[in-house]
Amino acid sequence: MGRRLIVMAAGAGVVVAAGAMLLVSGEQGSRAAGSSARLPALEDPLTGQEVARAGAIASAGSRSHLAAGRTKLLYVERDDDKDSAGHRRADAYLYDYGGDRLIVRTVDLGRGTVVRETVARGVQPPPSKEEENTAAGLLLGDPRYARGLREAYAKAGGGPLRSATALGLRGLIFTPSGESGSARQCETHRCLRLFVRLPDATWLDTSRIVVDLSAKKIHTLEW
Repeated sequence: MGRRLIVMAAGAGVVVAAGAMLLVSGEQGSRAAGSSARLPALEDPLTGQEVARAGAIASAGSRSHLAAGRTKLLYVERDDDKDSAGHRRADAYLYDYGGDRLIVRTVDLGRGTVVRETVARGVQPPPSKEEENTAAGLLLGDPRYARGLREAYAKAGGGPLRSATALGLRGLIFTPSGESGSARQCETHRCLRLFVRLPDATWLDTSRIVVDLSAKKIHTLEW
């Protein structure tokens, strides 16, 4: 299929596209042409399309691990490296739960390629929304806490709790500091302190609970 033909008659405000003719005002035609031709500037926030594209490119080499849940794409941010030579880039953050490694892949959005990769252990970026939901799902699957959580949710006016996504969640990375017991595994694992907001705007007491995303289990802090 050949290149689509687009012709604009400035005075008449006529647009011909692939054989179809649209009549628009001169001002509207100019505005439409300007918006369609404008590309994001280097300092502009990433568009939704760019975020999705960068995530797909960065994840291409980890698809089997992503499908198995051993690695997850956390989020994508604009890369502000001054050495980008004017190219628009994005940093994709992935976490390998099996090896407890943070993988950051920098994607050149113009070329559609990964131009840099860094791998580090012991580096814990803030949790993603998906990780907060995963942590809440593990909490709901734990027989020690699931019943109390469901009862508190219903009592707060939420009715039956059908999914972790119905909860108001806020997660913070947990780093052990002199703890004993199983929570010491969080020295190397990716672990969250999960704060749960109920429908009546009160917060569930989860102060002793740590969710271990690497081991997929719950630790109870010993005080």
